[in-house]
Amino acid sequence: MEERQKHLRLTGRGRALAALAAVALAGTAACGNPAPVENAPARQPLAAPAHTTTPAPSPSRKLPDPDEKIPANAARLASALKETTSALNDAIDAWKGKKGEPPADVELLALHHQRIYRYAARHPKLASRAFARLPKGLAAQAKDNTRAIRELLALAHPIKPSTPFKVQPARPATELLSLFKKAERRFGVEWEVLAAVMLAETKFGRVKSASHVGAQGPMQFMPATWKAYGMGGDVHDPRDAVMAAANYLKASGAPRDYQRALHAYNPSQAYVNAILLHARQIKRDPRNYYVYYNWQVYVITTAGERRLTGP
Repeated sequence: MEERQKHLRLTGRGRALAALAAVALAGTAACGNPAPVENAPARQPLAAPAHTTTPAPSPSRKLPDPDEKIPANAARLASALKETTSALNDAIDAWKGKKGEPPADVELLALHHQRIYRYAARHPKLASRAFARLPKGLAAQAKDNTRAIRELLALAHPIKPSTPFKVQPARPATELLSLFKKAERRFGVEWEVLAAVMLAETKFGRVKSASHVGAQGPMQFMPATWKAYGMGGDVHDPRDAVMAAANYLKASGAPRDYQRALHAYNPSQAYVNAILLHARQIKRDPRNYYVYYNWQVYVITTAGERRLTGP
């Protein structure tokens, strides 16, 4: 989730994202490309950490450090992405469907995975050379993830480092997945699209702050739009917010026309592209839902990029 430019919210819901994502997905348009994570200033505690306790990783696997340097060489970048994706998929297979917080190996591998893609999004020539070295399936996934992040980075607007920004733990992945599927059954909006929207809007509810124009909750609704589509629920409640988002997307043309519906949700073609790219990856491999669930909150400040949640 990255801080968004205000002028993108002038029609439709008129909302503005507070940050992304982890794309968050994350002001390149106004101030040039911010420094990569590994060169960003040290993080400062702006809010309570997303997790207070984390299970210990398996001693048999060497895990990446949270701020491990991302390779600037195409061959090494390709190797890092291939190895990280494989290890992350294995870790997710061992964890998905279980209750409780993600284990340390999932969190650390997902963070490294996210950081590789954020770096690739800002270095397109290097990324192109690296992705050409990957197996076909992984290369397609890499291109989708990188493009989605790049689309959202193009919408980012830097904030002052002193800007208050509240984060909170995400609800369990299994709980949110159940909500997305219930909303799909009720409104016919694909759960993968709903998950991709929550990923982009608040990194699955980790962003607690309202946007600078007053959008609230895990799916970021303005009060007037919530009144029309919230069905009397609580904008901050994940269940109510997911149902309202499905209700709004259905009323705006989904599932027949996701382009139209998502453009109503956020009047930006870059946003629409990013949501559909992430949704496509979840459809191709449901493990990607758990990957995205473990991507963390970043904000772009005038002093550089900063990560607010995660290990």
